Amino acid sequence: LVERVVRIVGFPCCSPLSLTFPFPANMDVEEVKDEQPTRRVKGRGAEEDGRYAGKAGNFERLGGDDDEVGPARSIEGWVVLVSGVHEEAQEDDIFDTFAEFGDIKNLHLNLDRRTGFVKGYAFIEYETKGEAAKAIKAMDGTELLEKKVSVNWAFAKSGAKRRR
Repeated sequence: LVERVVRIVGFPCCSPLSLTFPFPANMDVEEVKDEQPTRRVKGRGAEEDGRYAGKAGNFERLGGDDDEVGPARSIEGWVVLVSGVHEEAQEDDIFDTFAEFGDIKNLHLNLDRRTGFVKGYAFIEYETKGEAAKAIKAMDGTELLEKKVSVNWAFAKSGAKRRR
């Protein structure tokens, strides 16, 4: 007699049961290999699309701007970031100060919801790059309503060689 492991498969909801039985040595017994049931996945992530194949951080670039470094134009104009704005500043104060460098297309002065005061920064959009550059050069480091402000480009291009 030879002892062999026999796998008894029950209902689909139950796991298979393995038992050891003595068999005559000359009896043919068909060996069943363990087959893992294939798991069907539905929904997002079911197919392999290469999303997680180690390509993180490699983004497409627009043509023609690979080697440029410096300010970037927004969709409608050139945006300047003014930080260090006094909390009690009004839109008119900032508009009047920065309007002498060119035509202001848009001005955002965000307020704190809880206090109602200015959060401390403003976005100013100019039509041309020259107007924005003049405003940055003239106003960076100056005082506005007894507080020193910092003025710089809101959007900047980084070179193609730069990596995180």
